[in-house]
Amino acid sequence: MAGTITIKVRRNGPYRVDGEGVTIIDWQGQKYAAKDAKAIISWGACASYGCVQAAKPNPTRATPVHKVITDKPIIKVPGCPPIAEVMTGVITYMLTFDRLPELDRQGRPAMFYGQRIHDKCYRRPHFDAGQFVEEWDDENARKGYCLYKMGCKGPTTYNACSTVRWNEGTSFPIQSGHGCIGMPPFPP
Repeated sequence: MAGTITIKVRRNGPYRVDGEGVTIIDWQGQKYAAKDAKAIISWGACASYGCVQAAKPNPTRATPVHKVITDKPIIKVPGCPPIAEVMTGVITYMLTFDRLPELDRQGRPAMFYGQRIHDKCYRRPHFDAGQFVEEWDDENARKGYCLYKMGCKGPTTYNACSTVRWNEGTSFPIQSGHGCIGMPPFPP
């Protein structure tokens, strides 16, 4: 399942005759679709955590999948979007080994979300040596020094970006000269 499940809209229509908001997505239909599944895979940060649309005041009652489907194992594959190879890796693992992958404490596949970006980052030796970019496009940036002082979230982010990379393994934000932005977001 991808995206949040919108439970109901109030005060912003559409309305029934009695003025009560109507259900936009039939969450019972989501439960019905999942009833014979071995597990549910929540694709993306919205399905995994709810994200922006689930923030207060949440007029649509946007809800992450695990709060609607409660009788099945939920495999969260967050990201906006998740890395394509991570998505296919989860399905391939399940088909190959006929079991669910090991999950971390947040319900994410440990094989992809078990290490910090920082631990596999090619700029890590610069962090350890205290060599940091101080301003965008300074001499240290041109030398490829660590982006931590520029706001890089790599030391606290668990994802596969620094090993799997994006666009068929081409690059990831740090390799492109921008610090990690901390995707996937952590649950509230």
